[in-house]
Amino acid sequence: MKKKSWIFGLLLIALVVIIPLALFAFPRDRASSPDPWDFLPEHPTHTDHSNIIEGPFETPQQVTQACLECHEEAASEVMHTTHWTWQSQPFDVPWRDEPVTIGKFNQINNFCISTAGNESKCMTCHIGYAWDQYPPKGYDFSVAENVDCLVCHADKATYAKGGYGNPADSVDLLAAARSVGVPTRDNCGGCHFNGGGGNGVKHGDLDESLYRPDEQLDVHMGKFDFLCTDCHRTSDHQIKGRLLGDNYTIDPAEQVQCTDCHVAPPHEDERLNAHLASVACQTCHIPAMARKNPTKTFWDWSQAGEDRGDDHYTYLKIKGEFIYERDVTPAYLWFNGNNEYRYLVGDPINADGPTYINKPAGSIDDPNAKIFPFKIMETIQPYDPVNGYLLTPITAGEGGYWHDFDWDKAFRLAEERLGLPYSGQYDWTETRMYYPESHMIAPAAEALQCNDCHGPEGRMDWEALGYPGDPVDWGARTPTP
Repeated sequence: MKKKSWIFGLLLIALVVIIPLALFAFPRDRASSPDPWDFLPEHPTHTDHSNIIEGPFETPQQVTQACLECHEEAASEVMHTTHWTWQSQPFDVPWRDEPVTIGKFNQINNFCISTAGNESKCMTCHIGYAWDQYPPKGYDFSVAENVDCLVCHADKATYAKGGYGNPADSVDLLAAARSVGVPTRDNCGGCHFNGGGGNGVKHGDLDESLYRPDEQLDVHMGKFDFLCTDCHRTSDHQIKGRLLGDNYTIDPAEQVQCTDCHVAPPHEDERLNAHLASVACQTCHIPAMARKNPTKTFWDWSQAGEDRGDDHYTYLKIKGEFIYERDVTPAYLWFNGNNEYRYLVGDPINADGPTYINKPAGSIDDPNAKIFPFKIMETIQPYDPVNGYLLTPITAGEGGYWHDFDWDKAFRLAEERLGLPYSGQYDWTETRMYYPESHMIAPAAEALQCNDCHGPEGRMDWEALGYPGDPVDWGARTPTP
């Protein structure tokens, strides 16, 4: 009896102590694992700062200085990210004679048009303080204490941004500093769910419904309560994942891929696995965009300035006419992860049709391209008919369009601040912009089925994609002769 107890005791020690230690010392070989859960990053252990931060703080820079007393490299790390610089490294691009950086400071979009000159509003989503202390295009990116630690780490119940990137006037800096922790969807979503000027405006797959989604809206965030950083993995404040709309080329190593976790063939049906060579996961698993909150799909700036009575979803005097839509079927294009073109300030418009703000790169002949879902944004926005390029009005602040409702004055003020020549004439032109969809992943049971894409009622424009017809009828990935 004693012998059996002794053996049982050894087994218990092995189960409780030795085997867990061995697994910790020799972790499972993730490279050979078919289980997506083996590839998720571990969440860092949160340290309660409520008894660490002393204060008081008169300025937000004092908060950052307090953070840096322990996190000595944090500001330097942040300052080497595009979240801080809003610029890329220089690129050689085919439409310019010299290398150019590409970022929010020298590009135009077809939402709020331009950050440059509109720092009072746009920098509400920049992670730097004190934009009001610098002239346009003159911000000092080397000042470590201007890094806003709170926007990513403070409890959102205690912190909000105000004008020029500074904290809102109502913020209690000490309470915000004591609330800091691991970034949550609330932190990331505060900016990314409200890009383009409001909830759900820009992306189609990012809006405030993702703060607390259910499983039907997003299976990762709803069913499994993923943080943004579970997919957008972070090391030394470098956050994996880049926005196509704001970039030209993106190193695949910097981008988030479904195969970061789903390394094994994902389907039991080999006919579905055969699609993976030419169809992106998102194409089938994001059957519609804006499934709960509507997204803006059309914006006409030329109608702004009229006293019609404001309605958020149809007309605002400061911004013009809109169309918002829900349950939008994406557009489908070949996409290799890059742009073949990104409009920069001063580039010529297309006189023969819409000016494309960006053009996703890829074709049926590109072995790195897959059919991918996109939101297409159509806008009527201002251009200079003499100089032949899009204009960047000053909208926010004194003298801006939202203040005086005078387009000519807004363009002259932009010329003064930014140096882009303005001929004194302006007109309106159509632009288009593409946003790839990667969020709001539906449960597997709601993924697209064969007849959603194939057959007479299918959603794919096969000829536009380069096929001679439906591949079910014509065979493999064959370009039009």
